[in-house]
Amino acid sequence: MSRFEKFANLPLRLGVGIVVLNKDNEVFVAKRIDNPKNYWQMPQGGVNEGENFYDAALRELEEETSIKNVTLIKEIEGYISYNLPDYLLGIIWKGKYKGQNQKWYIVRFEGIDKEININTKKPEFFEWKWINVNDLTKVVVHFKLDVYKKIQNEIKDFIFAN
Repeated sequence: MSRFEKFANLPLRLGVGIVVLNKDNEVFVAKRIDNPKNYWQMPQGGVNEGENFYDAALRELEEETSIKNVTLIKEIEGYISYNLPDYLLGIIWKGKYKGQNQKWYIVRFEGIDKEININTKKPEFFEWKWINVNDLTKVVVHFKLDVYKKIQNEIKDFIFAN
């Protein structure tokens, strides 16, 4: 029996993700402390019981980056899901989930870069940067690639419509 078969009946974790665009329509990405390879991701996290999805996204954004000064651009329709690869099943999220089902939002960062602080109470990132939307799928960990392709298309649709 493969690890995936062993964990196939686990539920997906309910989560949120947030695309932060600066004034030049560059995307905020950061490197995780627990995966210091050359992979970058956008802020994301879980939803607390009874918590509104957008409120959860803003909470996660502030907890991970100290960013508060944003304006909502768009809620991405529906949910975007991914499964963990076999080697992470039973390890991530204390083994309670096989992946995530996420609600994503696109926001505009209205502040200045010095407001961004990833050295938070419980740091998740050790480095951050702004990247071109076309590079988003070049920097993500392989098992989130399909998620980031969908999000990249949503960002491009917004950018080219404005």
